[in-house]
Amino acid sequence: MQYWLLKSEPNVWSIDQQIKTGSKGADWDGVRNHQAANNLKKMKKGDLCFFYHSNIGKEIVGIVEVVKTAFIDPTDKQKRFVAVRVKYKSKLKMAVSLENIKQNKELKDIALIRQSRLSVMPIDTKCWKIILKMGSI
Repeated sequence: MQYWLLKSEPNVWSIDQQIKTGSKGADWDGVRNHQAANNLKKMKKGDLCFFYHSNIGKEIVGIVEVVKTAFIDPTDKQKRFVAVRVKYKSKLKMAVSLENIKQNKELKDIALIRQSRLSVMPIDTKCWKIILKMGSI
């Protein structure tokens, strides 16, 4: 199993909207950055992803699970980019802010800090566990 972080602006797609999709989940679409799209292509069924509210909030608020691997993004008219389907797993007891992540020396190399504009990024197991602890799971 691999771990990931998915960013979404909460006024476009929030963790609460994700929860409402239930067990069928929702397509994670609209990704138009090649590096982020390549990360989507690497995802496997059962992989877990942090759900990050970007721009408004700037915090990790929950966890989703990949339930369908990469397929052609239905929102891409040129059919060059992919989407995955994810379903809600859980909310963090306490959201983990970008500010708190930046203050943790053990997370200094995380892509969220190094490549702040990337919307889909891998998270190594060590960082995953640290962030889970920060979120009190």
